[in-house]
Amino acid sequence: MTITDSLLKVRTELEDNLRNLLGIPVYLIELDAFALPCGCSGATINIRGFTVDDIEVFEEHILKFLEEAALKLEIQPSFLFARLIPGTAEVASLNARMLCDRCYRDFARGEGKQPRPDIYVLKLEKNR
Repeated sequence: MTITDSLLKVRTELEDNLRNLLGIPVYLIELDAFALPCGCSGATINIRGFTVDDIEVFEEHILKFLEEAALKLEIQPSFLFARLIPGTAEVASLNARMLCDRCYRDFARGEGKQPRPDIYVLKLEKNR
């Protein structure tokens, strides 16, 4: 199976899982794998029709779905989070990231679910 086949399959499965869980038309617009110059790598899932309220109510299930999606893409994420549109309750993307040492130090300093106004933390492994 090619990387694009894997991305398509995981995108569809995650969209179906979220739609079934929430009972609303959530759209996963795009699923991208990435490798950053700093050393971080992972996946970003651009999403529409999804809010912070959805995450807060169904966080346990959403975390499970996102972890499963990441593992199917051979990503061992140390950081799972939603990127929010600042000033709104709208979620712009879901993210699974394997953090480099520098970014880990930056994110590990944060406290709570929203260490920044544009991020809602689902999981951050702090055992490094």
